[in-house]
Formats: sequence, C-alpha cells, structure tokens
Amino acid sequence: MPRNLCIHGHFYQPPREDPWLDDILPEGSAAPAPDWNTRILRESYAPLGWARRLDREGRIGDILNCYEWTSFNAGPTLLRWMDRHAPDTLRRMVEGDRTSAARWGHGNAMAQVYHHVIMPLATPLDREVETAWAVADFAARFGRAPEGMWLPEAAVDTPTLETLAAAGIAFTVLAPRQARAVAALDGIDQAHAAWQPVHEGSLDIGQPYRAELPSGRSIDIFFYNGPISRAVAFEQLLRDGEIFWRRLADAARALPVPPAEERGTDGAGGTDGANRSGLLAVCTDGETYGHHFTFGEMALAHVLAQGYAGRDGVALTNFAAFLHRNPPRMRVLLHEPSSWSCAHGVERWRSDCGCTDGGHPGWNQRWRGPLRQGLDAVKQGLDAHFATAGAGLFRDPKAALLAYGQVLARSGDASAREAFAAAHLAPGIAGRQADAAWKLLAMQEAGLASFASCAWFFDEISRIEPVNAMTCALRALDLCTATGGPDLLPRLAEHLAHAVSNKPEEGTGADILSRTVLPRRGTDASLVLQALWRLRAEHGLPEPGATATHAWPGAEVDVTLDALDALDAHDAHAAPEKSGGAGGTGGIGPDSITGTAALRLPLETEGRAVRFTWQPPGPFTPARASRITVRPAGEPHAPETSLSVAELPLNARQALLLALLHGEERNQSPRRAALARQALALVDPWEEAQHDMPASHLWADMAPHLGLALVTEPPAASLSGDESGSDAAWRQGLELLRSLQPSPRQRQGLHQLIRCHLLELLAAPAPDWDGLCGAVQRTREVAPDFDWWAVQNRMWERLQANGAATGTQARNCAALLGFRV
Repeated sequence: MPRNLCIHGHFYQPPREDPWLDDILPEGSAAPAPDWNTRILRESYAPLGWARRLDREGRIGDILNCYEWTSFNAGPTLLRWMDRHAPDTLRRMVEGDRTSAARWGHGNAMAQVYHHVIMPLATPLDREVETAWAVADFAARFGRAPEGMWLPEAAVDTPTLETLAAAGIAFTVLAPRQARAVAALDGIDQAHAAWQPVHEGSLDIGQPYRAELPSGRSIDIFFYNGPISRAVAFEQLLRDGEIFWRRLADAARALPVPPAEERGTDGAGGTDGANRSGLLAVCTDGETYGHHFTFGEMALAHVLAQGYAGRDGVALTNFAAFLHRNPPRMRVLLHEPSSWSCAHGVERWRSDCGCTDGGHPGWNQRWRGPLRQGLDAVKQGLDAHFATAGAGLFRDPKAALLAYGQVLARSGDASAREAFAAAHLAPGIAGRQADAAWKLLAMQEAGLASFASCAWFFDEISRIEPVNAMTCALRALDLCTATGGPDLLPRLAEHLAHAVSNKPEEGTGADILSRTVLPRRGTDASLVLQALWRLRAEHGLPEPGATATHAWPGAEVDVTLDALDALDAHDAHAAPEKSGGAGGTGGIGPDSITGTAALRLPLETEGRAVRFTWQPPGPFTPARASRITVRPAGEPHAPETSLSVAELPLNARQALLLALLHGEERNQSPRRAALARQALALVDPWEEAQHDMPASHLWADMAPHLGLALVTEPPAASLSGDESGSDAAWRQGLELLRSLQPSPRQRQGLHQLIRCHLLELLAAPAPDWDGLCGAVQRTREVAPDFDWWAVQNRMWERLQANGAATGTQARNCAALLGFRV
C-alpha cells in the first residue's frame, strides 16, 4: 500500500512597508541587502524556485521548482511585494501550483489569512474581512479558488473555523497537540463512535479529520508530524538530504495501516482501494529552506527527487489531492483556543504567558496586554467611524469592505477600481466624496495591518515589530481624522502608557509612540519634501509651469514649480536657473523654489493641494539644512508647517541617499561605458617594465565598465594592426583592470553589469550561442568570483523550452555554465 508524503512551507514576512508610502525603506540590519524581504528572497524564496541538484563532480544535473512538488502558502502582503520586486519568483510559485494541479488534480498552493492576525483574538468582522481578502488575493494570483487556508500561528477556535467554512474553505492544517478528542463519523464505525481523548503521541496523523461546526457546516483538518517538523526547523535535519529522506521514509512506513474495509472505498462509492492510504505531513516556516539553514533548499530538492521517483514506496502529494482520495472517516474536537507556537493557547499574543523569543530569559512580556488593548480600542473606533461615515458613501459599507480585497489584489488595475466603484459606491458619489470612500477603506486596511502577529511574538515592545504595529495604527488614525472621524491617538497612548519596556531607557509604549512612531508620520511636508528630492535625484524636476509626478505604491505627489532660482547652474542635478526668487521663513532663504503639490492616494482622483517653498541643497545650503514649508493651497493665511531633511526618519533619509546614488549612477553609466571602450582601444602593451597605470585613481570609478567592456568585446587587434596581437591586447586590458584593484563595491557593480549583459544575450529569440560562450569564458577571467546563479537559471529555462531540439552550441554553452550535458 502506498505511503504519501506532503512537505509544506509557510511563507510569510511581517509588514515592513512604510504605511504612507506602501514601500519598504532601508533596513540596516539586513545588510548587504537593502531590506529583509530582499535578503530572504535571495536566500530562500528564489532558491526554492530554482533548487540545484548536483552530481558527484559538482555539476548541475537538475534544477527543481520546489513549489511544483511541495505544498505551500504565502502571505498576501508578501506576494504583493513579490509582484512588484520579484515577479520571476512569483511566477515560479504560480507555475508550481498550476503544474501540480495538472498532475494531481489539485494545486499545491493554499491561501493564508491576509494580515497574519491571530484569528481567535480578532472580532467577527475582522475575521470575515481577513478571510475574504485572502480568498480574493489567492484567486487573483493563482487563477482559482483556494481549497485550503493556513491559519497564522495555527491559531484556531470554533468561530475561526466557522469563518473559513463560510468562505468555502475545505481544510486547514494544525499541530497534533491541538487535537483534544476524536470519534468516528456517524454511520462509519459504530465501535468508535464515542469520543476518545488523544494527545500528540496518540493521534493518528496519517488521516484527515472533520470538525463539525455549530452552524451545520464542517471543515476538514490535517495534523502534521511534530517531531520531524521540529527537526527540520530547529535540529539541523537539513544538513544532509539523504538523512532527511531516510527520516521521512521511515516515518511514512510507520504510519498506521487503515483497516481493510477502509481501503476498499474511495469515499465516493467506488472501490479504489489503492487510493486510501496514510499521509505524512511535515510543516515548517518556508524560510527554513535557505534563510534559516543555508542551502536547505538543496536538501529539500534531494528529498523531492526521491519522492517523485517513488523511492521506498513513498509518493509525493498535497493536502487537497490526498483529501479528494481519502475523505475523513473520523471527526475531531480541538483544544480551544490553541496554536502551534504557544503552550497556553493564544496567550502569547495578549499576555505575559512565558512563551517568547529574543534571547532575554529575564525579561517579561507584561507589555503585550496594553498593546493588544490599545490596538483593540483603536480598531473599535475605526469600525464605528467606518460604519457611520460609510453609510452615506457606500451602498452597503460591510459588503464594500469585504469586496475591497479584490481591489487590493489588483493594485494598479484601473478596471478593478472602476468595477468596485460601480458596484459599491452609493449613487452619485464622485470627486471628493469618492476620495473619502477610498480613504475609509485604506483606513481599515492599515488598522488590520497593525494586528500582524509578530508584534507580540518576541520579548520587547521597543523591537521593530511592535513599532511597526503602532506605525500602521497611526496611519489608520490619520485617515480616520482626514475623513471627519475622531482623534483616537489619545486613546492609544493611554493604553500604551501601561506597557513598560524591559529597557529602562525606552520607558513605556507611550514614550516609544511619541519618540519613535510619531516622527515616522507621513505629513504633507515630509511627502512633498521626499518627492522633490527624488525628482531631483532622477533629474526629473519640471520646468516652471510644468508638472512632474513622483509615485510610491501608496502615495502620489504631483509637483508644479512656479520659480526655480536656487539651483546652482553647475549642479549636475540642476534645472535651468530662473529669475524672481521667492522669500521664505523658518530656514527658507531668498534663493528657493516655490510651487504647488497635489497629494493623493493611488485610488483617489482629486486628493489635496498644498503650496510649498523649498530650499534645495546647493553650494551654500548643506543637504541636511534643505527645508520645506507647506500650507494648504488657496488658504494664504493658514498656518505653515516647516520640515528639514535632518528631521526625516533615518530610513527615509537613507532612501533619499540611495535614490541620489542610483540616479547619479544612471546618469554617469553611459559616459563611463563609452570611456571604458575607448580606453581598451588605446591600451597597448606596456614597456620598460611598467606595472601600474599613471593616474590610476582617475581610472578607479570606471573599473566596472572596463570589466564589462572586456566581457562584451572580443580580443581586439593591437594599435599596430597586428591581428596576432589581439589576444595580447585584450590581456593587457585585463591586466589594467586587475592593477586597479577594484573594491568590493566596484566588483559588485561589475557583477551586476555582467549579469544584465548575459541575461540579455539569453533572452534573445535566437541567442548567439557562440557569442554567449565567448562572453562566459571572458567572464571567468574578468570576474572569477562571479555568481552564475541567475544566468544558470535562465539557461536552464532555455534548455527546458527547447528540449530535444537543443543544439550542440547551446549544449556547449550549458556545459560552460556548469551543467551536466
């Protein structure tokens, strides 16, 4: 009888986006990556899409899409980030689900509660919204309705299961210690009809169970193998793929054998006895593979290869496919509320229960209660305001809120916005009233984001996770007051005053709110100031009377200048100087730029306008002294708000610096590339024992482009015209590059340039394989430490697409790239 194996990865990242910009600002702790999402993408999410299997000589024998062979769920907010920043990896996830559905009749992907909130602690409305938005996001990305849904932290109770079942969810997955008792379903096995208490060691995890709900609905539940899941996550089982496989195969063979009468039915009146079998499920955070354990995806790829080959009588499957062939014969009662990471139910997310992580055994978590109570109080106020204000803007406020997930899932899709407006805005609602409706929906989204479970998971309220939760709440509070609602900030601060940090210097949650969170607020002044700096970095400042736009995913700023006087004509970023400077106050000098800025959410049509006076950096204005003053447009006597760059949060200043550097690189890159090609054409063999280049400090900045030119240009003839000296001339250029001793940052820039060039060659409809082979060979000399990962991935996809039609030249190129051919 076959044994079935399902390996599940739970992929999720806490909300890292600035809630005013909906964009992640630099996170220094993630260095050398700009932020943790980007770092974990490279260490885990992407390698799982292109996992290597090496032969004994270290050559690539196979590249496996692990998403095609493993069950997985990914947080909707993480998938939204991937859609913007890692579409190739998201494509591999979607392809994996589609391919597995074609193979097994059911796809690998499961949905996940939208914001990773602890569902038993959420209100009935929030549970319903989180589930509806998750279903909408899943359908938009995977092109089908979800069959299963992952519960954050596997936190569960009966109301949570009722919510999932009402949304059409067929199953979820829990830890074995969450089961309290089991019994045979009615009419199946009268000998076991009575409830039998179970614990983690006695529960038969090889079969699904049915949870019968008070409403008359039901939902099926799988339980994963606890010991093996812990070994994968915490005991370094991924050190050796073969040991990992043997542990799995032994556990699968040890599953209880269903009675003969159970093996004689497929649960649908048939007699497909081979279908009814046991399931071994292993569940961990997906980031375990590669991020928590380096190269863990390679151990997983080895296991998956054994599974799809049917080794040891073990076959791979997913939960939905197994459930179709093996419907439950037993029902289950759960410990309620319970979760997979707290021994005290769900107390980890509201009290000082002792469950924590962070490495400080002597600390307490009494701050959890006030944080939960404060955010609950805020959300109650937001819900009341949404119901009151929304009554005049929506046909049905609750229906609109539930359907808003369809807009979130298709951000940037005008048709989704228009369809939602037609279906849910009240008749006659347009212009500023429609803008208010969109603000109310954004308010609710920010409010829900503040409840992501990570805010309570660790041991200290001053950590980034609780601070991010407060920041999301602050964004919701701003949108509440912007739509005529009450100021709920004092209510939040009152509760946070009772949340005492373990660090005396941090004070209370109220102190953290005032000192750390409030300066993050995206005010009109800060948004316009950042937009002006970014336009300047991109050489996009408009001419007087013209308009330019800078857009983040969560905010758009249209800038119209009516004076340009302060920019130095010799400043590389400067627009042409204009006459007629505008005076100012609060640090704004006589040489300044004035104009009008229109700010709006991406879904708004009108937004709001402000007048501004900006003192840009220049010869007499240090960058940190650059300052802006703003006031509402059309209100000349309204109070002004002033802000300097130095007053922006650190990560916002870092983002501006990166924008300046990237803008400068884009501006200088073509000139440096041209200069590098000219330099190579002029370099001839050195004489008189010369071993260094005169004025080498002037050459250093173009080292990356010099290296790229050596890769892209075949060896050229020497200046004397002697063709036999072409290789010597090229090697002279290589020696020039080496003599410059490029810094690590310059080598990183060189690698990026080479990578883009090689990927461009591979993207051609009919690649020049000989040219590519030459470029690969030259790269090995120019950049011996080059990371071939992305190039190998693209080469593998070309080989798979061509199949048997792959020509000799392409195979030769693949061999050069490390493939076994």
